[in-house]
Amino acid sequence: MRRSRRVKIVATLGPASHAPEMIERLFAAGVDVFRINMSHTAHDVVKKLHGAVRSAEAQFGRPIGILADLQGPKFRVGALEGERVELREGATFRFDTTESVGGPERVFLPHPQIFDAVEVGHTLLLDDGKIRMTVTDKGLSNIDATVVVGGMLASRKGISLPDTVLPIGPLTEKDKADLDFALRLGVDWVALSFVQRGEDVRLARQLIGQAAAVMSKIEKPAAIAELDSIIANSDGLMVARGDLGVEMPVERVPGLQKQIVGQSRAAGKPVVVATQMLESMINSPVPTRAEVSDVATAVFDGADAVMLSAESAVGKYPVEAIRTMDRIAVEAENDPSYEAIIHATRTPPLATAADAIAAAAHTVADTLQLACIICYTATGSTALRVARERPGLPVIGLSPVVATGRKLAAAWGVHCVLTSDPENQAAMVRKACRIAFDEGFAKAGDGVLIVAGVPLGSPGTTNMVRISYLDAQGNPMAEGP
Repeated sequence: MRRSRRVKIVATLGPASHAPEMIERLFAAGVDVFRINMSHTAHDVVKKLHGAVRSAEAQFGRPIGILADLQGPKFRVGALEGERVELREGATFRFDTTESVGGPERVFLPHPQIFDAVEVGHTLLLDDGKIRMTVTDKGLSNIDATVVVGGMLASRKGISLPDTVLPIGPLTEKDKADLDFALRLGVDWVALSFVQRGEDVRLARQLIGQAAAVMSKIEKPAAIAELDSIIANSDGLMVARGDLGVEMPVERVPGLQKQIVGQSRAAGKPVVVATQMLESMINSPVPTRAEVSDVATAVFDGADAVMLSAESAVGKYPVEAIRTMDRIAVEAENDPSYEAIIHATRTPPLATAADAIAAAAHTVADTLQLACIICYTATGSTALRVARERPGLPVIGLSPVVATGRKLAAAWGVHCVLTSDPENQAAMVRKACRIAFDEGFAKAGDGVLIVAGVPLGSPGTTNMVRISYLDAQGNPMAEGP
């Protein structure tokens, strides 16, 4: 199951893709990581999906990642008389703490955190930004706002506050229950929704520990201001363009996407671009030309992965959507301008031995025109440092830890193979050459570059580079050509 592209594909599971045979088809079509949206998935269904993915993993003999996406704090207004009211531009509307049915002039808002944090002049967005208001007055139990963009407001619609940093933790009680269940099952990545600051990630890490990698979703203006801290405390990032485009002007989203991808790449943290990438394929077997360009742009930006949401969860053409995304990525990566574009934002290696060796490996492999770079990696850090350089040749990650292989399923360009640690350096070279040969990355006469930490199995000790050439049987030659 060697992929012919380096960017990875994340696909959301839903009613259209719950069946085990469909999960197998999706993986065969190109999925590397399956996302389970905990907002809409009951625990018994989560367990079935987890089991189906693990069965597919055993059948195909490739590590497959599972991402549990937590709902995060959701804010909604209360009930309205007749279930909906019309809010006209220029009108004044009140949010209060009175637990009664609302109407054209007021509604119950059951979130005391909002009353504590909101300030006069702040913007309120309702129903995914369709209705916009500006706060004109506030008290202990009321918020008055002027309607700037009106519309029909329905009961229990969501409310967002793009200007307000809310005094809330990253995990609700529902999130904690979902997280405990997902970790006991053994998911590989946990996505945190509506992250505002690095401290949110640190608090979540205390609950997650090392049981799974933490992916922070960037979807609030406050997160952009705290991006450095969030990246530093996360294992990966997601550009959640849907909510980001609600809480910020939509014209800013493309630039923010490039900023988030660039800073994540510089830090060597996997970054996923998500939301509406092939939205029309929910109902159509072919995408729009604009969607094709959108996916290709993420590939040219050097994102580690691109993600499908409703397209694979509830769409009519989930397999076709995966195949389409795969073809777009392959074509973009084979474009003559790809290497120049992807390295236009290349950042210098960090002042660590691991980064220096990863950068040197890229340079040596390119200079000698080697077939691939092979990384022995227990925790995944060596492979991630090599992938950070976006080398122009395949990267094979060899790991004895199945959790590491599944985590690396989200990392750019890394083809992970599960294998035991060799006994010594000679065995290390033999195993690396043999696997590169058997997996179709190198043939007789090709050279490979091996990166490892010595002694083997010691995390964080990337300190060795070795070049070897293969004979006709895929074993290392006694001497190079």
